[in-house]
Amino acid sequence: MVVNHGRWPHGSDWLCEAAFECYLPLLETAHRLVADGISPKWTINLSPVLTEQLASPEFQKELSFYHDNARRACTESREYFTREGQKEIVRLTHFWEEFFERMWEMHRRIGGDIPGTFADLQRAGHVEIITCAATHGYLPLLARDESIHLQLRTAVETHRRHFGRAPRGIWLPECAYRPRYEWTPPTGRDSGRDRRVRPGLEEMLAVHGLEYFVADSHLVAAGAPIFLYRDYIPLKKGRVDPVVAMPSTEARSPYAPYRVASRGGTGQAVAFFRDPRTTLQVWSREHGYPGDYAYLEFHKKHFPGGLRFWRITDNVGDLGTKAVYDPDVAFQKARRQASHFVELVQDTLARASGDGPGLVCSPYDSELFGHWWFEGPLWLEHVAREMTRAGVPRMTLGEALQIVPPRATLALPEGSWGEGGDHRVWLNPDTEWTWDRVYSAEAEWVGHLTRLAGKDTPELRRVLAQATRELMLLQSSDWQFLITTGTASDYAERRIAEHYAEFKRLCEMAQALEAGDTLSPDAAASLRRLEREDFCFPDLDPTWGLGGPAAR
Repeated sequence: MVVNHGRWPHGSDWLCEAAFECYLPLLETAHRLVADGISPKWTINLSPVLTEQLASPEFQKELSFYHDNARRACTESREYFTREGQKEIVRLTHFWEEFFERMWEMHRRIGGDIPGTFADLQRAGHVEIITCAATHGYLPLLARDESIHLQLRTAVETHRRHFGRAPRGIWLPECAYRPRYEWTPPTGRDSGRDRRVRPGLEEMLAVHGLEYFVADSHLVAAGAPIFLYRDYIPLKKGRVDPVVAMPSTEARSPYAPYRVASRGGTGQAVAFFRDPRTTLQVWSREHGYPGDYAYLEFHKKHFPGGLRFWRITDNVGDLGTKAVYDPDVAFQKARRQASHFVELVQDTLARASGDGPGLVCSPYDSELFGHWWFEGPLWLEHVAREMTRAGVPRMTLGEALQIVPPRATLALPEGSWGEGGDHRVWLNPDTEWTWDRVYSAEAEWVGHLTRLAGKDTPELRRVLAQATRELMLLQSSDWQFLITTGTASDYAERRIAEHYAEFKRLCEMAQALEAGDTLSPDAAASLRRLEREDFCFPDLDPTWGLGGPAAR
């Protein structure tokens, strides 16, 4: 959550950039396709915490401020490069000015309601919106089942409030899956001691009515759970050496959905698997389309203003050698590469159809399209048009369940789509301390939940609701990712410290209320401030963590 947490470089400007460069262009592309009689058939994950921010009045103010700055940047950059005699870049200032005005007009036309416009497309059958864990918590590493239930129940309730229906599917954060097994926290004071059989994530999805998820392709080739901590996190003295179940050598096709159930589990869900061929072609900057030399260079910006005027040019990485961007050449490349992608899909389907109907599942981070890869939305449009011409059927994941029946039930190993296919991006020596705080907060929160039934008052419930929000924001997997990659480690460390400190302060308030005291004026003011700053999930009930399903 970035709204109310500063602007630049890591505050609301992140969200405003994503709105202007990704979500509004995707809506414009979808509307253009629909107007031409082509249904996009995208499956789109709009995560709960993202949706809450996109729908907030504070975001509308921030977006208007960002738009004003973008217009000013176009004017000031034009004046600067005119003085410098760089006519090619002067032309690009007009290109950016037209782009921002077109997106702002799109925003005005939909009444500023990005989530509601996606909901309209879903009601018309053109897209399917799925959910994610409420704050993108890394579910396999959360220490308490109550935390996972809280992330899932909050996701379902928030999705229903914004989109008018419960989600059928979920994007597991980082494609991270954990089966049923005897689990112990990989770090913290209870590591190696608190050994409990934890249900598989598919069991917990079933409780909340979530029918399917997406997993990475390397998981489908193995049939037994693998304990992943020991090879990458040094075992501490006294820690119990876990038993490792080796993967099956039986290879299974990633081109079909499968029913997933842990051995000894009580529930199941359907898993779709990322196609490695098409994924690499689109996702990889080194080997795929987004790294084409004609495309807009993401990393080089002109300051002040932050506009981008240069193309990738080469793979050297020296930003000082980048050539000026030519939109016409880039757009022609997007069209040709869309044709290549459709041919690749056709070839993949032909190879996969030997033992039944094949299904190519190609999921990507939404912000790849337009934000990181500026030409991405146009490429998506050409893919949809080319598939229509070539007669390649497109469908949402929910529709695919009706057409390509899931194959036999299997047990999946633990893993993610991160580097190494495991948890190392999120759990490593640089991030171990973050999990110590998460685990400590989870235990304290569960303690308050167990006492809530006997001492429930409106004021106590309000304090615990805000403590629960702070806990969920603390659990976001984005913080560990930013620390490990070094892209904004100071910012992530500060946010973790802030949410942990606010959580502890709220727990002190809860303890006082449980003892029969009242909130002091300072405590009441702090509570109001936090409710205003971290406003997500206004209908949150802390007892959602106890595992009850949402009303269908």
